[in-house]
Amino acid sequence: DTVKRGPMVREVRGLGTLVPEEIRWIPANTEGRVEKIVVRPGTQVKGDTVILELSSPELEQAAHDAESKLKAAEAEFTTLQAKLQRDLLDQESTTARVHSELEQARMESETNEQLKKNGLVAELQYKTAQVKAAELANRDAIEQKRLNFARDSIEPQLASKQAEVDQVKAAAQLKLDQVEALHVKAGMNGVLQQLPVDVGQRVKIGDNLARVADPTKLKAEIKIAETQAKDIQIGEKATIDTRNGVAAGHVTRVDPAVEQGTVKVDAQIDGELPRGARPDLTIDGTIELERLDDVIYVGRPAFGQENNTVGIFKLVSGSSEAVRTPVKLGRSSVNSIEIVNGLQPGDQVILSDTSAWDAHERIRLN
Repeated sequence: DTVKRGPMVREVRGLGTLVPEEIRWIPANTEGRVEKIVVRPGTQVKGDTVILELSSPELEQAAHDAESKLKAAEAEFTTLQAKLQRDLLDQESTTARVHSELEQARMESETNEQLKKNGLVAELQYKTAQVKAAELANRDAIEQKRLNFARDSIEPQLASKQAEVDQVKAAAQLKLDQVEALHVKAGMNGVLQQLPVDVGQRVKIGDNLARVADPTKLKAEIKIAETQAKDIQIGEKATIDTRNGVAAGHVTRVDPAVEQGTVKVDAQIDGELPRGARPDLTIDGTIELERLDDVIYVGRPAFGQENNTVGIFKLVSGSSEAVRTPVKLGRSSVNSIEIVNGLQPGDQVILSDTSAWDAHERIRLN
């Protein structure tokens, strides 16, 4: 290859796959048995599409019992409401009767007082009328307190009973929701990808029943060698090659962990997906790290890492010989590497593996 001078784009490359941006695992919300598989993987689904039918006789019986308890609690509330209203009416009637008797006793007492002044009524009859009026006044005050208490106690008693009804209602609704959850729905628009259950299988709460994803919103998961991933930054440009086309994108996430010598990098695809793009499709991903405006560079040799000094065979001008030359390498890209010193633009070098001639400083080319 010939050493050049000019702009160089630093890139890193790795294999990866297309994965949906939005994935929903559908868990079992209740225990049950798989009764029927309605939809198979690969089918387009909507949020309300039923995927599986589960059965649970125990749950259905519990829901029926909870509904019966709710009806009983509501009946008790209605009965209490009627009783409190009836008791209030009875107390209002009693209070009105006692108040009427008090008014009559006061009138009699006033009449007897006038008659006593004229000597027309006995002392005993006069005092008896006064005692009766005082007694009725006391009863009237008591009955009025009872009436006020009856009125004031209706609301808290009904509120307490309503709270009990609400509690039973919530329990019944929970059971009803669990019964409804036996009809397992997709929960989102997309494609059913996985269905890891079979008819007749028992499932527990939390077991994954199905996976739904939106195939129109895909991202690239690229695996970059850990030695090359250190310079990747969020927002850097990426190129996604699906074999059927190339799409532009940008880096959205760099996994902080290393797995089997690689770092997983997520790239969002900008614009339309290439034709044939689908989840789990193998892709080539290239990430642009930076653009160097004016550097000396050459094709990447089969040996030597960036920021190292290596011996590269340089062709001797006008001859068929090559001499080993110490070269300081700088920043590297996928197909090229920066020359810090040791070579000049126009020099021709051997980039293939020359380890067989490690003991030689000069070689002759055929």
